[in-house]
Amino acid sequence: MSHPKDAAKKTAGNPVITSIYTADPSAHAWGDGRIYVYASHDMDPARGCDLMDRYHVFSSDDMANWIDEGEILRSEDVSWGRPEGGFMWAPDAACKDGTYYFYYPHPSGSRWNETWKIGVATSSEPARGFVDRGYIEGLGGFAMIDPCVFTDDDGRSYMYYGGGGKCQGGEMGEDMMSIQGAMADMEGLEDFHEAAWVFKREGVYYLTYADNLHDNNRMHYATSRHPLGPWTYGGIFLEPTGCSTTHGSVAEFKGQWYLFYHNQAISGEGNLRSMCIDELHFEKDGSIRTVVQTKEGVRSAGGGASRTGTATVYPAGGCAPGGGAWLEPAGHGEQALAGMHLPEAFAVFGGVDGGVGGRAYVELRYATDERLAKVNLTVNGSDYSLLNALSTGGGGSFDGRTGITVPLMPGSGNEIRLDGGKGSLSILSVSVELL
Repeated sequence: MSHPKDAAKKTAGNPVITSIYTADPSAHAWGDGRIYVYASHDMDPARGCDLMDRYHVFSSDDMANWIDEGEILRSEDVSWGRPEGGFMWAPDAACKDGTYYFYYPHPSGSRWNETWKIGVATSSEPARGFVDRGYIEGLGGFAMIDPCVFTDDDGRSYMYYGGGGKCQGGEMGEDMMSIQGAMADMEGLEDFHEAAWVFKREGVYYLTYADNLHDNNRMHYATSRHPLGPWTYGGIFLEPTGCSTTHGSVAEFKGQWYLFYHNQAISGEGNLRSMCIDELHFEKDGSIRTVVQTKEGVRSAGGGASRTGTATVYPAGGCAPGGGAWLEPAGHGEQALAGMHLPEAFAVFGGVDGGVGGRAYVELRYATDERLAKVNLTVNGSDYSLLNALSTGGGGSFDGRTGITVPLMPGSGNEIRLDGGKGSLSILSVSVELL
């Protein structure tokens, strides 16, 4: 994540988002100079896929420096959804006449795999203000998940989705919440499993998807001269990522094509995944080259402006530690919060200014010699799950940063609590940037 005082990154690095776990990235450039990624969220600690929840949006103006725009929808917001919550799986988004549409699969009953529906939330902005509007009548059922919406050059939009070896597509109504006629099977796909995604390049439609390779899905593609096929199989263009699932999207931004996908490089667990980006290239005949997976990620496409707001820094010396945690000298007259490896360790930062209220990026500056430590973030009594703290190379090197965008109340009555017990790290400060 970018920081106002940091120089712009030259490459994105893979995974791109490291503070929380993000999967199934759906990327769109809406024409405002930024690219937006609508991702699912693997809640940590994981329990299979059933606890996926709390969709976040991330944006960038250069592909290398990314901003967490914050949470836009959770299962608690869905009145028609599964009573137990969770199961907020791979989403997508669309824009028409100034309204942004967010599409997501969610069960409507406790028998989750038999009651899938495709929910819709709308907003006048691309990354905030979404309100659930119900679900698309006639879609859903056993294993039918992973919505994708493609809008053609003529303004007509199409919905694709599927799972369990079945992929369907159909034209959407003008309201973007209905299907004209019936959905049709997409013919010509080989070894389809899930994760349909459609884009268009030089008059050719491409449909990408995940296959059925056991515990190591690959991504395939097919092409057509019509948005609903029939499709001509093109082959595999993403080999296994080391993750038990694969799911991605393709988007063009500033003249370059990109593949957005996920792996498990941070966690080592298939249910705690992380978004990655690499360049996508085509041969002269339009076929897709095999994507080269890199640790460096993609290069900056120009821009790289960070947030314009000013961050208020709350030094660790002003927190109230407990549960065995303590403050110790960190050099330069500063203090650091230590002992956060202890099971009951915690610290409270009180009097946090939320301005007029709304979204704020809360960032921890830390040091750790562990490959992966974690700290639990609670804001005003709401648990925002675990934040990852990747190694800084040493316990005295405070160049680590991890954070998440959360809502704050107006005024200075906000409280941030950090709970440890998930690895050894020292925390130098918490900064709060109002958005």
